[in-house]
Amino acid sequence: MTQTRIGIIGLGVISRFYVDAFDELPSLILTAVCDLKHEVLEPFRDRVACYTSHRVLLAQAAVDAVVVNVPNDVHASVCRDVIEAGLPVCVEKPLAISVEQGRELTELARERDVTLFTSFHRRYNANVLRLLRSIPSDRPIRSLTVRYLERIEEHAGPDRWYLNPVRCGGGCVVDNGPNAFDLVRLFLGDLTLEDADVQRDGDDVDRVAMISLRTKGGAVARVELDWRYPGEVKDVTVQLADGTQLYADMLAGYPDFKGSLPHEYVRVLEDFTFAMASGQDRSADGLAALELVDAVYRCEARIVATPRADR
Repeated sequence: MTQTRIGIIGLGVISRFYVDAFDELPSLILTAVCDLKHEVLEPFRDRVACYTSHRVLLAQAAVDAVVVNVPNDVHASVCRDVIEAGLPVCVEKPLAISVEQGRELTELARERDVTLFTSFHRRYNANVLRLLRSIPSDRPIRSLTVRYLERIEEHAGPDRWYLNPVRCGGGCVVDNGPNAFDLVRLFLGDLTLEDADVQRDGDDVDRVAMISLRTKGGAVARVELDWRYPGEVKDVTVQLADGTQLYADMLAGYPDFKGSLPHEYVRVLEDFTFAMASGQDRSADGLAALELVDAVYRCEARIVATPRADR
């Protein structure tokens, strides 16, 4: 069997789900890893090639494609280097921390004819896919709600950059938002922003956001994001035109903390390798989610700048 050789750049909290996925995918093989921290490389030293520089990995490692799992603020620069090296790249969401960076990466990937794939793991959730398949073709969706609620400190683990708005690119909108927006697009297609209510903490991190979206056909969607929620809720509620309500709990059947992620990341790598093997251009998904992130922050800025009538 010919195996596709994969390198992982960045061994943060999510990397273990990529690493574990290789056990389920015999057509893929992990051949190289990279991280700035020597201690996180130690478990890999007897297994694969290890690097502390992603540029050295790109120059020396035997890889056919790369997974980028670095902090959000360096997604763009690392992905740019991978694309310029001519290698397909699967990058953790968000594609970048600004829509300008995302557009630049998309254009570069298309110019170089390289697969640029954003990892939206929730679109592969078994419960979400079961809900998607259950929607009758003759009954359109009237409205849809995606809730993505968690206490970020519990999920970030040692990756404290999540709480630095410069490194993260913001807060819940830029980090959880892309997964939620991608789920809405999975069900409804392209969307425009109608309204957004964003709440920030004293460190200027957006902790809560209530976002209203609409399709050209008139279907509406609501995305609820919360980084201060005591527990975890990840779900999708669909209301059909005839009033029927359908529901998917992404965490149902996965009682362990982050228990749903293993099967989702297996599907991420499967879809990534299918996309690059078939030469598909998958950059539009990552850019679409990033454009909605940008629209939310721009809407927030306009609201803040608008004088109140009673002043």
